Amino acid sequence: MSVVADRPFLPFARPVLDEATIESVRAVLASGWITSGPKVLEFEAALSSLFSGRPVRAFANGTATMEIALRVAGIGPGDEVITTPITWVATANVILAVGASPVFVDIDPATRNLDLQAVEDAITPRTRAVMPVYLAGLPVDMDRLYAIAGRHGLRVIEDAAQAIGSRWNERPIGSFGDMVSFSFQANKNITCAEGGCLVLGSDDEAVRAERLRLQGVVRSGLDGMDVLVPGGKANLTDINAAIGLGQLARLGEITRRRAELVALYFEIAGALKLQDMGIDLPPAARAQGAIGNWHMFQVILPAKGPGGQRAAVMQSMRDAGVGTGVHYPALHLFSHYRSLGWREGMLPHAERAGRSLLTLPLFPSMSADDVERACTALADACRPYAR
Repeated sequence: MSVVADRPFLPFARPVLDEATIESVRAVLASGWITSGPKVLEFEAALSSLFSGRPVRAFANGTATMEIALRVAGIGPGDEVITTPITWVATANVILAVGASPVFVDIDPATRNLDLQAVEDAITPRTRAVMPVYLAGLPVDMDRLYAIAGRHGLRVIEDAAQAIGSRWNERPIGSFGDMVSFSFQANKNITCAEGGCLVLGSDDEAVRAERLRLQGVVRSGLDGMDVLVPGGKANLTDINAAIGLGQLARLGEITRRRAELVALYFEIAGALKLQDMGIDLPPAARAQGAIGNWHMFQVILPAKGPGGQRAAVMQSMRDAGVGTGVHYPALHLFSHYRSLGWREGMLPHAERAGRSLLTLPLFPSMSADDVERACTALADACRPYAR
């Protein structure tokens, strides 16, 4: 492990697994039933309880959940899905995977989420769905989002990969709305190591999602088997579900601790006058009704500076023993999406964010000293570019 001044390297994310969860995994391994089985059913039931009794199906990852949601909604060739370019590329890749076209709209620079007016302006006769992404766990204005969808007869497939524990008007994200996809990948607020779940609008849709999850197979009796749809292979294992159950039991504790650490970030950032250096902090005052889970603490670096400024800042912080992340480059500028006609200058707010967003360390086992280390390293790295 890297050490700076006798202190271990501080990564930007680290899962926290307690002994009870580790023991539950040992028990699954000893049981002899390690693939999808009783633990997956238990995990789905616990998630359903969190989401007000709505049907939930667990999957191998949060990419499969979104693709299957699109397929359950009947979205395919010739259809358009409106989404944001500031997200992990899976959000757009799954739209292409079902044969539809992603339509990117710009972000609101205040929230860094979809600009909902831009969403409404982008709707065409081919639009079938909106796929909002809750960056760093902050929901969009859910009332306005669903009002737009209702006026235009659109499905809403929420990419809530980062938003477990987030709320809108005190209602947990996932407990209402259309289809809602969560990720339990290793750096999420709660993890299965790898995994995801999809909250569905009806029992019928849940059955269809379940079929698509495992080759479209339907069984009857001891030896009856049929295939009704060409499904894939995206089932969660009992090993992963055991981890997820242990993590889910601690969701409230994890969410509270992250909020405490964020309060420290704002306090220390204020003392160091980071904003006076041209560093934009995350939106601290939540939009009316929106309470995020602080999945990430992201800053936007000063606009001034030479090309490659972010890489230089990241290297400086790494040399100081502090890890950082990039979440995310504006994906419409990736080569494949450029080949579909997207160009620089089309979405200026997203492009500015994509060049300059930097994720600082945030995970429950951090200390106040860790937060101070991260802020001090950021200040030192950005001082040459201060406005």
